[in-house]
Amino acid sequence: MKSQAITIYCLMLYLATECSHPRSKTHIKDGDKLQGPEGKPKTERMQEKCHGPCTTSSNCSQPCVQHFRGEIGFICNGNKWQKSTETCTSLSVETLFMDLNNTSRFSVAAPFIPLHIVDYQAPEPIESVAQVIQMNCPLDYACIIDVVKSSEATSGNIAFIVKLLKNISTHLSDNVTQEKMKSYFKVANHILDKAVIPNWAFIPDKNAGSDLLQSVNWFARRFRIQNELEHITDELFIQTKGLHINHNTSERSFSFSMNVSNTTEGILGMIEVPRQELWKLPPNASEAIGIAFPTLGAVLKEAHLQNASLPRQVNGLVVSVILPERLKQILFTFEKINKSRNTRAQCVGWHSRKRRWDENVCETTLDTASKVKCWCNYTNVLMSFSILMSPMSVDNKVLDYITCIGLSVSILSLIVCLIIEATVWSRVVVTEISYMRHVCIVNIAVSLLTANVWFILGSNFNKKAQNYNWCVVVTFFSHFFYLSLFFWMLFQALLIVYGLLVVFRRMMKSCMMAIGFAIGYGCPLVIAVTTVAITVPGKGYMRHGACWLNWDNTKALLAFAIPALLIVAVNLVVVLVVAVNTQRPSIGSSRSQDVAIIIRISKNVATLTPLLGLTWGFGIATLIEGTSLIFHIIFALLNAFQGFFILLFGTIIDHKIRDALRMRMSSPKGRSKAAENASLSPTYGSKLMNC
Repeated sequence: MKSQAITIYCLMLYLATECSHPRSKTHIKDGDKLQGPEGKPKTERMQEKCHGPCTTSSNCSQPCVQHFRGEIGFICNGNKWQKSTETCTSLSVETLFMDLNNTSRFSVAAPFIPLHIVDYQAPEPIESVAQVIQMNCPLDYACIIDVVKSSEATSGNIAFIVKLLKNISTHLSDNVTQEKMKSYFKVANHILDKAVIPNWAFIPDKNAGSDLLQSVNWFARRFRIQNELEHITDELFIQTKGLHINHNTSERSFSFSMNVSNTTEGILGMIEVPRQELWKLPPNASEAIGIAFPTLGAVLKEAHLQNASLPRQVNGLVVSVILPERLKQILFTFEKINKSRNTRAQCVGWHSRKRRWDENVCETTLDTASKVKCWCNYTNVLMSFSILMSPMSVDNKVLDYITCIGLSVSILSLIVCLIIEATVWSRVVVTEISYMRHVCIVNIAVSLLTANVWFILGSNFNKKAQNYNWCVVVTFFSHFFYLSLFFWMLFQALLIVYGLLVVFRRMMKSCMMAIGFAIGYGCPLVIAVTTVAITVPGKGYMRHGACWLNWDNTKALLAFAIPALLIVAVNLVVVLVVAVNTQRPSIGSSRSQDVAIIIRISKNVATLTPLLGLTWGFGIATLIEGTSLIFHIIFALLNAFQGFFILLFGTIIDHKIRDALRMRMSSPKGRSKAAENASLSPTYGSKLMNC
């Protein structure tokens, strides 16, 4: 009797509405934006904020715009009113079935059906909706689809639809067919659209996301698969697949590929039922159903979270699975949304009773830069699984501490190195080769110092909202100055070869300087610009989540690794040649000073080259997926202390620099007699060749 009364009431209300508001003359005010022909939910509804005085922690509420029931709550934060809750809804049991007697029924898809909303003093309770659906569209539940899809996805309407789906799964889950599944999932898809996800934050009931997940799982559990492998539903924001399994089948799996809010390509998720689990099944056929959600992870609010200010972010699809009760373990493969190499994953299952992610039910068996494999326990209260971005782990903190301390020491060492070079410059640059040697050391120090500054800018920038163009600038200059460091090392090696091979004809300082700067800065500039020109148009210049060269997609990092490692190899060969040649007796005393300088340069190169080469050798090793943490720690140590190595092996261990520094400190105004004698030495009295 009650359901008949509801139907009669809806019919009378419909007729009255049609008489007073003919469809051809319906006007929608600005702000009452409904769903357009494209089927995209509209979420632009905004209500004016409170006009009263805004004091800290004060709150107020405003009524919803016309034709919507409920109110919008605001809270004062930073002397500004900010929206906190919203219950504005245009949906009710009456509006769901208002047009049932229209010639264009809701079971037949219509491109655009506007709602005629009437303010109801006493709307019918949501619990009665199952009776009306059972009476009007018991075979496919399609009579509610178009009204829901044409409604604006306000926070109030989202909450109403969650209750609607929960009511259907509770009272209408007997004999669930594929037609019913499709209708049910079309309604759920409407409130999971990535465009409406922000509106979930204003629903007063923070368990709405958990209720939706539990309702969908419960409804899908009553579905019976007809074919061997079925694509049950294929909506944009919720997909369902199923397959038959039994004792004799081999390992079974199904995969999903869905777009997430901040990605353009599909994110993958795979469910695998292991062979050892299938052995537990009886000979007769059973079934497995998988459901994937790309956006639901953003609205699942954990209850009793210890640190509510640091919510744990979902970093993959949320995947539900319905299995026979005998199966207790299952394997998942999740592709990461955020593929930053500093991002570790934690496999979790959603506990439907505790309403929170449970990390104790899953074990992470593989964690790479792009994907994670999870071995999880399955129960009736643990049917949905995903991966979380772990809070900064101890491992990452260790690396951060090493990098922070090392960079501080490195920058301080490089500044000290430059100060020492400036102090003793006039006392140590007595020949062309010694002059160019110290030019090399100064430019090596300047290149690494500048690269470290850009590295710090890039690291701090990564923690903020990224601006793509600025990140390109940071990456370009970091690449350029790190390359310059190596090319000045190469010029040092070429200087050694020049000192050994050229005896009677010498270049002018200006010519040597031009060659040095062309090699030290010109070559890196050509490589860095070419890398940008090739990779930036395809968005393949930088890696995800870091202002540094990409490796995973375009291998742009090779534009740094290959030149650096080739220079290391060339320098080591030069050092070996010097070691062999300096063992022979000197041809004449006129070359003794040159040989001494060349040996000092060689010692410098012989020490710094293996250190720099070893550093970036470990850097390349860290790019390999699954690399041990020890490689990351060694690379962080060597990389962070490069400035200290340059100070130690390029400056401090050179006894000439120590002597000059000691003499400068003891007699700042005096000029070294040895320096004067060296400047008058006939060693370099030969004619200089013109460049």
